Amino acid sequence: MARRIKIAPSILAADFARLGAEVAAVCAADSDYIHVDVMDGHYVPNLTLGPDIVAAVKPHAAAPLDVHLMIAPVDPFIARFAEAGADMISFHPETSDDPQATIEAIRAAGCRVGIALHPDSAVETLDGIDDALDRILVMTVVPGFGGQSFMTSQLDKIAAVRARLDAAQTDTELAVDGGITKDTAPAAIAAGADVLVAGTAVFGAPDYAAAIAALRAAN
Repeated sequence: MARRIKIAPSILAADFARLGAEVAAVCAADSDYIHVDVMDGHYVPNLTLGPDIVAAVKPHAAAPLDVHLMIAPVDPFIARFAEAGADMISFHPETSDDPQATIEAIRAAGCRVGIALHPDSAVETLDGIDDALDRILVMTVVPGFGGQSFMTSQLDKIAAVRARLDAAQTDTELAVDGGITKDTAPAAIAAGADVLVAGTAVFGAPDYAAAIAALRAAN
């Protein structure tokens, strides 16, 4: 039986002048998560959202807030994002001196935990920590900016992560983030994705519900 694909619209592509309404609208359109891209202008060459934005959109979000931290160092900010309302926090292991300790800190703060893999990161980065995760997020663009093209070079990595998860018989989600559209989603799903993070493919569409349904049906 085909997996039910979960959709996580990224608010990086939303209309910030009406962000609360945008979040409510995509939740009403049957999104599974609200994806929040946090960039620090240091780990990645862009500066985006902080915990105050998470706190501001939380009352408008019927779906869990899925916060992707692209910041270094990551540990000092975990508690602030958890307190602001994050339900899941994903981080890049190279932004932590001790990824296992960071995982434990996120869980202790009351959030689900994800590891994000930069396109340059090997699958072996997960060795020793993947059994402690709720999600593995494979980046199919170089993190830093929205609107980039899907990197087909990452399909083998998605498949390799899927194989690890299946072999471990775990419920850990496999998410794919970067350049996801109705045209690229089928390849990501075929390689093993459970969760699709999509920005302009949802927020750039005239009908959010139709856009989400099209992505979910891409398998």
